[in-house]
Amino acid sequence: MALHFSNKEFLQRKTKVLKSMKEQNLDAILMFRQESMYWLTGYDTFGYVFFQTLVLDIKGNIILLTRAPDLRQAQNTSNIEDIRIWVDKDGSNPANDLKYILDELSLKGKKVGIEYEAYGLTGRNALRLNQSLENYCNIEDQSELITKLRVIKSEEEIVYVRKAAELADLALDQAWKHAKAGASEAKILAEMQKVVLEGGGDYPANEYIIGSGRNALLCRYQSEKRILSKRDQLSIEWAGTYKHYHSAMFRTIIIGNPDTNHLKMHEACLEALNKCEKKLIPGNKVGEVFDVHAKTFDDNGYNKSRMNACGYSLGTTFSPNWMDWPMLYTGNPYIITPGNVFFMHMILMDSENKVAMNLGETYLVTENGNERLGKQKLDLVTL
Repeated sequence: MALHFSNKEFLQRKTKVLKSMKEQNLDAILMFRQESMYWLTGYDTFGYVFFQTLVLDIKGNIILLTRAPDLRQAQNTSNIEDIRIWVDKDGSNPANDLKYILDELSLKGKKVGIEYEAYGLTGRNALRLNQSLENYCNIEDQSELITKLRVIKSEEEIVYVRKAAELADLALDQAWKHAKAGASEAKILAEMQKVVLEGGGDYPANEYIIGSGRNALLCRYQSEKRILSKRDQLSIEWAGTYKHYHSAMFRTIIIGNPDTNHLKMHEACLEALNKCEKKLIPGNKVGEVFDVHAKTFDDNGYNKSRMNACGYSLGTTFSPNWMDWPMLYTGNPYIITPGNVFFMHMILMDSENKVAMNLGETYLVTENGNERLGKQKLDLVTL
């Protein structure tokens, strides 16, 4: 059994969840978010894409319902002792298997919270689950109960976040080393991911995002791999990942002589990032960070080029993406707290001139402010 945290840490987490459940008058919670299962028990898998749930009742009982391929996965990676298997067969409905477990825990007629906001709980399975539990117990959406506890990182978690940041820095070194006219985006990606894996890291929860030329204006991965031109722009968004903890970065690298627009946009990105840094302090709301970002770009004439969010929390996340709750957008009331980890990205996509500029860094919120976890320079690099 390879647990990444101490028994004391896991016990503290369970105690916090039970306290929150008591505050919400919950008799049990059904976890479908893989992040919740990993955080609470160490359980590490991608088997959540099928029906899988971790049951925790108010008495502290923990039972995992999963498929046969994940039995040993749970035994080897988690502290879960009670693992139940639902059988793959034509017409099988694991929601009914779950009901037997709830019966065993005397949860009929009780109040049960469910993590509906989960990639593993498909619409079809949610319908089956609701149908199975109809007239059986009182259910309610509790998708954020554990997420709100996960958002504040412990000292043991911060060790992994810092390691992830070191790996992200190493990946940027490789990007600078291999990005040049005539180079393939595929080679750059391969070298970046290589140093993360060789450093003991993991695959990220979503693909590295890379694009040059017109694709530099994209902030999603797509499969085209270009050869860099003599004069080009290369946008890369990636994350160092360690024990599933992420530290993300974003850069636009210029090949050849930069466009005048590149220089002006980089100045605006740097100004916006610096102002967001000053706002990302305990007691402020995350929505206020976005508002500073938006005002800076709007004042510089980039209203049409900016995004409607400027970052999000990071932590231990699983496919399909590394974005975690909460997101930095206007009006978001979440109060910034020591132990939060946020990725702040300053993104400008000028479709009219086909020019991109991006600058993104990960920050740990401290008692007195914040710490930028990446140690690389923020200058506009031309190669």
